[in-house]
Amino acid sequence: MSLTTIIGTAGALIILVSFILNEIHKLDSESFIYDFANFIGGSLLAIYAYLLSSIPFLILNVVWAIVALRDVILDLRNK
Repeated sequence: MSLTTIIGTAGALIILVSFILNEIHKLDSESFIYDFANFIGGSLLAIYAYLLSSIPFLILNVVWAIVALRDVILDLRNK
């Protein structure tokens, strides 16, 4: 398995696990862990998209990571 595939798979798994945990009410969408997982997952998927030269996927995941980072910063300020 290539490093590119590992990066993309890790990013997708992080986002999917946090989504599933939220859906089964094990992780609140307003929690720091949820926001941080989305930031890390989105960032990894943005790197993956860049490595693949997939501009639409890159744009989607850069925005995803930025929005999640905003929430992470707000979570840290509120603590």
